[in-house]
Amino acid sequence: MKIAIGSDHAGFPLKERIKEFLVEKGHEVIDFGTTSRESTHYPLFAKDVSLAVQSGEAERGILVCGTGIGMSITANKFRGVRAALCCNEYMARMSRLHNDANVLCLGDRVLGEDLALAIVDVWLETPFEGGRHAKRVELIAEIEKEHL
Repeated sequence: MKIAIGSDHAGFPLKERIKEFLVEKGHEVIDFGTTSRESTHYPLFAKDVSLAVQSGEAERGILVCGTGIGMSITANKFRGVRAALCCNEYMARMSRLHNDANVLCLGDRVLGEDLALAIVDVWLETPFEGGRHAKRVELIAEIEKEHL
């Protein structure tokens, strides 16, 4: 799978570890930065990753900041992006099963590395369930067309 990834300075250490994890699992990674712990602005990286997912350049995206909140708010401004802030494996599983989330947001300052990698793993391995949930995802798309 081709995965776009990005972080601000607060998420940089975890982003780098997730990148290694993804490559180890055989995924192709497009890294939109940042490239250091030097202070920067998370919306810039959320934008780049979201546009990559929106355009189909990447199948999915992963965004990391201090809490994941700012990244999720920004990513969800893009039509067709369904970003989910996940704090545990259950949320990751449900974001895929029921919401077909295509961007995962994580907080480096609130998750340990082992938990974060477990969340990523579950999120990547869980398919969209479809069925009654497909209608709900369609409704989200209709709302985007009306309001974005």
